[in-house]
Amino acid sequence: MLEMAAIFGASFTLALSGALMPGPLLTITISESARRGFRAGPLLMVGHAILEMLLVVAVIQGLGQYLKWPTVIGSIALLGGFLLLYLGMDMVRSAGKLSLRSEMEGTNLKYSHHPILLGILGSISNPYWTLWWATIGLGYLVTAMEFGFLGVAAFFLGHIAADFAWYSLVSLGISRGKTFLKDSGYQHLIRVCGVFLFCFGGWFLFSAKDYLSKSMF
Repeated sequence: MLEMAAIFGASFTLALSGALMPGPLLTITISESARRGFRAGPLLMVGHAILEMLLVVAVIQGLGQYLKWPTVIGSIALLGGFLLLYLGMDMVRSAGKLSLRSEMEGTNLKYSHHPILLGILGSISNPYWTLWWATIGLGYLVTAMEFGFLGVAAFFLGHIAADFAWYSLVSLGISRGKTFLKDSGYQHLIRVCGVFLFCFGGWFLFSAKDYLSKSMF
């Protein structure tokens, strides 16, 4: 159970680091929450979760046998590690320029689709989402798969829990017409997540070295 808790916690923090950064889904959440109230956030995340569940199932079913190869695992971990190092440094460096208040005040868009569908479309429209899953997400999913179904479940639940927690909080704040987090607090949160990503990137690179060395023999 300790391993499952560790997978859940790391997955939660990795997902939260991505969710905190401004992007299409945050813009949609702010706009829809102003129109529909608090329920917009959770509904958007239902769509987001459906898309990611389909992705995880597709990876396990279609690529499972190939993901067991040390060369494949090492290559994914290597790419994911460098991306995590870059993202971590970038989050720490750019945190002081980010403003959650500005994001909220500058969103006046209207959408005609149902929030669940918007959650799917908002995720797909973000290039970072695709890049994240192709490297970081896939790399950590491979690690979770070593623990079987429970490991994959812990990974997925931790990931989705972070998305639901953050975007529900945003939706709650918008629906009540309040700024629930000051910019200074938001920026500190970004910096903490950036440091976590950097450290996790180092772990990815260390794992890559181990797997790639095995593939040479």
